[in-house]
Amino acid sequence: MLATLHEQALFVDGPVWGGVHHLSAGVEPHTHDFLEIAVIGPGGGRHVTSHGERPLRHGDAIVLRPGAWHAFGDCADLTVANCCLSAGALRAELYQLPMLRRLLWTDPVSHGARGVAVRSLAPSDADEAIAQISLLEGDLAAGRRRPGRAVGRLMTVLGILADGAEPDHATLEPAVHPAVAATIARLEAAPAEPWRLADLARAVNLDPAYLGRLFAQCTGSTPMGFLARLRAERAAALLVNSVLPAARVGAAVGWDDPTYFARRFRTLVGLTPTEYRRRNKAAQ
Repeated sequence: MLATLHEQALFVDGPVWGGVHHLSAGVEPHTHDFLEIAVIGPGGGRHVTSHGERPLRHGDAIVLRPGAWHAFGDCADLTVANCCLSAGALRAELYQLPMLRRLLWTDPVSHGARGVAVRSLAPSDADEAIAQISLLEGDLAAGRRRPGRAVGRLMTVLGILADGAEPDHATLEPAVHPAVAATIARLEAAPAEPWRLADLARAVNLDPAYLGRLFAQCTGSTPMGFLARLRAERAAALLVNSVLPAARVGAAVGWDDPTYFARRFRTLVGLTPTEYRRRNKAAQ
């Protein structure tokens, strides 16, 4: 079964949520319409995604884009700290920070990632991140709005993950090129449009090949690959939150051919659209 967690139910007081869990049993497969970071502390267990199963280690940091699914199995006193960010906030200013682009976009959006990326931290770094998420959980439960503290905790957690995993790459990565930022904004605003690389390049007054190289340098993906991931995320949300037939869901995000939609969605998410919806409905 594939349950879905929705940001409107979780994010009560802003675009950030956090919680620390101690698991002695498995967690059934589920997906989210927001970005989730799971930092693994002491204990044992297995992590299940569309890539298969892998043992969890103290220090694992798992990033899941909206629409990606996962589960936990064979948990034994396993500490999992979740730090979550709404899809709207994910698509805002955070992309402009070089140290976070690889963590939140490049790795989980790159070819074959299916919206999931795993980084390995030193256990001490993971424990520091878990402590911050615990403080975030306390801030959110304080009974009064503390949006500044919540954003501050989020940025501290993201900083720990970025520094602990790849400090050299994170600090040396150049600022995003304005043409790439404009292209991403255009794709985010209208992913269903029949975009072609030539159209995107013309809009920013660049040669298509040059835009493609710039885009790959900043995101690790081609413009069309980035667009495909956006479409898959939007399609996942529609499959869960609407009764549109799968073919119409594909058309709504820009994939008019149902066969092509099913093939691309399975490649990017790990399930066919029909199976993705069926597992979700079975869990409701």
